[in-house]
Amino acid sequence: MTVDWTGADERGTASYTSYSRDHEVRVEGKPTLLATSDLKVRTDVSRYRAEELFVGAISQAQMLWFLRTAARHDVVVLGYADKATGTQRVEAAGSGPFVEVVLRPRVTYAGEVGEELAARLHHEAREHNHIARSVHFPVRVEPTVPARPAPVPAVE
Repeated sequence: MTVDWTGADERGTASYTSYSRDHEVRVEGKPTLLATSDLKVRTDVSRYRAEELFVGAISQAQMLWFLRTAARHDVVVLGYADKATGTQRVEAAGSGPFVEVVLRPRVTYAGEVGEELAARLHHEAREHNHIARSVHFPVRVEPTVPARPAPVPAVE
């Protein structure tokens, strides 16, 4: 992985507010991610922030482990969407550690899946989520009630 600061100009880091935080995150053979800093200083809001990608990585790993767990238990998943949030503690310097990430997956199953089984699948996936296990703050999974796809109307 390569991180390349693209916001440099002739002034460089002459002052804290004088330079752009724009940068690119690249992995060989993959599309470039356009990234930036937090929202407090010269930020292009259309670019990804490290904090967003960090929460996204936890969510992504949870989804992948959930899909694997469901398949292993012969549960067919048709859809998975997560509304993940991360909370940081702001300290005197204006920055601080994450104190919690909450994952709120909404899963669509092919058939009837009870709340107990769904909870077990989410718990087992969380236990295997290697990224969530690598952090020193709570990562909670709060799934919505299991959903089934809407019936397709009959065509006459």
